[in-house]
Amino acid sequence: MSAETDADPGTAGTETGAGADGRPRPPAGASAVAGLDLKPALEAVLMVVDEPATEEHLAKVLQRPRRAIAVALRELSDEYTRQGRGFDLRLVAGGWRYYTRPEYADAVEGFVLDGRQARLTQAALETLAVVAYRQPVSRSRVSAVRGVNCDGVMRTLLQRGLTEEAGTEPETGAILYRTTNYFLERMGLRGLDELPELAPFLPEADAVEAESQEGVPSFDVDDSGDSQT
Repeated sequence: MSAETDADPGTAGTETGAGADGRPRPPAGASAVAGLDLKPALEAVLMVVDEPATEEHLAKVLQRPRRAIAVALRELSDEYTRQGRGFDLRLVAGGWRYYTRPEYADAVEGFVLDGRQARLTQAALETLAVVAYRQPVSRSRVSAVRGVNCDGVMRTLLQRGLTEEAGTEPETGAILYRTTNYFLERMGLRGLDELPELAPFLPEADAVEAESQEGVPSFDVDDSGDSQT
């Protein structure tokens, strides 16, 4: 007859011990997000925000107390300043976001203006087409139509003056985008009504609604729009 060992009632149903990095593992069933190092997690999230992220929202997403979030954000901002980084982490309009430092404005301006002369990649052309036919449209809906995360490509289109912000979506607060007059000039169009009849071949907004949750990317990143061809 084999011997039975009673489980310790204080540990039954939970996973204990330490991970490879020596930090305690979260209890079984807990989200993996709660076990991430806080500062790198904050950096990763803030790299993809469309607008300043509040401490409350970051605390909810990363499953940490707001005070811990606030302290980590201020420490990161101080670290970037001490290290002389070309970007800064600032508290603006009630939220946190990365900004380039004013002393490097000439470098940024040179890059943006040079980019206007480069040819658009296939990824950028596809993204621009979705914006043109579905405007005003949020980044997440563009990503839903293309099936990849379009954040990098959207930034390129904004930098080149082909798209611009057009308010926010009432339901979600997501930033909406539309094409610009410069887009019409480059396309040789007098107005959007002269666009070719391609809209019927694009998915309707309702068809991608379930996949268009702003701020929750569920696609592979498509950053090819930032490259030059």
